[in-house]
Amino acid sequence: MKQKTDRSFDGIAAKFSRNIYDNSKGKLRQHVLLRDLNELELLRQPCNILDVGAGQGQLALALAKQGHSVHLCDISAEMLQMARQQADAQGLSTASFQQISLSELASSQVQQYRLVLCHAMLEWLAEPQLALAQLKQLVAPAGVLSLMFYNKDAKRFANMVYGNFDYVAADLQVKKKVSLNPQHPLQPAEVLQWCQQAGFTLLGKTGVRCFHDYLREPQLQQSHYQQILALELQYNRTEPYASLGRYQHLLLRAD
Repeated sequence: MKQKTDRSFDGIAAKFSRNIYDNSKGKLRQHVLLRDLNELELLRQPCNILDVGAGQGQLALALAKQGHSVHLCDISAEMLQMARQQADAQGLSTASFQQISLSELASSQVQQYRLVLCHAMLEWLAEPQLALAQLKQLVAPAGVLSLMFYNKDAKRFANMVYGNFDYVAADLQVKKKVSLNPQHPLQPAEVLQWCQQAGFTLLGKTGVRCFHDYLREPQLQQSHYQQILALELQYNRTEPYASLGRYQHLLLRAD
């Protein structure tokens, strides 16, 4: 059996930007995450923030623009270079960058942060459960982890809606992987259990893209973006919609 490995986006960073960040999927995700984070009490004053698996850094740099100090980490040199270029272009002096893995970061444990971001990374890791324990080491006591991960329940639901019955019957496994499809979609109940075992308490849960991905006419994602965004923000903390989000965003307090 082939051993699972953590995924780096070196070599496809530009493609990742086009397919994820530069369309309605990425814009909606950014809006939802910023709404959730800006409601945190700890961000009402300047805060030291760590972004693990920061990618091209859109969210971290938006927080830096608000006056917070952000440290962006990723294993992809290409992703970090794109983030650094954006920081320079925006004149953001409170952003720093480090090419390092989560496991290396946790083992060095030089500093703890009041807010740690880990968005759309867990599903690309070989050992996502271990990652929760490693993240816990990086969060200061009573600090907050902002965790967003790819929702396997939502992926199953979407593929049933699309009529991909054989794919669903195969538990969403295919022989040929699509490069930008997450390797290991995660069961929300299992992730929450891992979080509790690692020493976190759930503060809040939000669905990300609860309606956007299920539109029968995909062109509406662009032409009616503002209406979709408004409905997402209105309903994405309410069940059953929250659990149908293609991603789940959990805010967790370190006990």
